Amino acid sequence: MTSDGLAVATPGPATPRGPGLPRRARRAVDVPDLVARARAGEARAVARLISLVEDASPALRDVAAALAPHTGSAQVLGLTGSPGVGKSTTTTALVRALRRAGRRVGVLAVDPSSPFSGGALLGDRVRMQDHADDPGVYIRSMASRGHLGGLAWATPQALRVLDAAGCDVVLVETVGVGQSELEIASLADTTLVLVAPGMGDGIQAAKAGILEVADVLVVNKADRDGAEQTVRDLRYAQSLGGRHTGPGAWRPPICRTVAAREEGIARLLEQVEAHRRWLADSGEGTRRRAERAAREIEAIALAGLRARMGEVRGSAALGALADAVVAGETDPYRAADRLLAQV
Repeated sequence: MTSDGLAVATPGPATPRGPGLPRRARRAVDVPDLVARARAGEARAVARLISLVEDASPALRDVAAALAPHTGSAQVLGLTGSPGVGKSTTTTALVRALRRAGRRVGVLAVDPSSPFSGGALLGDRVRMQDHADDPGVYIRSMASRGHLGGLAWATPQALRVLDAAGCDVVLVETVGVGQSELEIASLADTTLVLVAPGMGDGIQAAKAGILEVADVLVVNKADRDGAEQTVRDLRYAQSLGGRHTGPGAWRPPICRTVAAREEGIARLLEQVEAHRRWLADSGEGTRRRAERAAREIEAIALAGLRARMGEVRGSAALGALADAVVAGETDPYRAADRLLAQV
């Protein structure tokens, strides 16, 4: 690993904690130094910052404050789709093409969590070894840790780390659990929805509404029988209406690829670039980023509220309110309002 480059990293097993279990000794964190080293492209500093995010370190607020002035430049591409459609293969092909164009690339690949260790089951350092020694690529596998929606809860802040570290493009690859993976649309500038022939994805996409989150539709493994039928299914689903049919709206193009042979990847990147220009010209890009920030603020506020609610659980105040509800002196809604006022 070079000291001035980016490299592949994956999180280690999560250490179980609970009542009676000792906490690991925390190392002091020099946040300004860590951020400066990450901005210089030091892979270990990037990895350390993302680990602080994933572990919800007490230094997380300082990290976020230090990163804020250096973010907002990276183009965020989200890749989602059912298992087996070739998301990792497509990600690898996109990284290779972007590197040939001289772009620095970050990859956040969200994997299912191990039920034993809590770590990622299929680290992408295994699936993307071609880029392991490339100093212009940083690949991080993140365990979903039970978070629904195809992403890890720490993905937004990890994205900020890679943005601040100088990545021109950040690819976010979802878990691959199928039709529930809609959260990526609120995080990415451009969402690529992958389908494959012979899997019924054209009909499933129409049924589940996943077309609504797609900015570009990718029929991967297009050399297989049934590819043309899949394209027709998707076009029919698009004809049924939706948010992409309004005046001036972006109509998602359908790209055919064979990612394993890098066929169609250049065309796919052309469509991604066309969407980036549309986002800038229409003002939709600014709106999406503002909406993304609002969601992030809301999530942090709700997490703080849940933490405070945990502190009042079993408290005398909550017990008194419960007794009042049982006695008919008040109702649960007024009791909840009084509890929130105290929080």
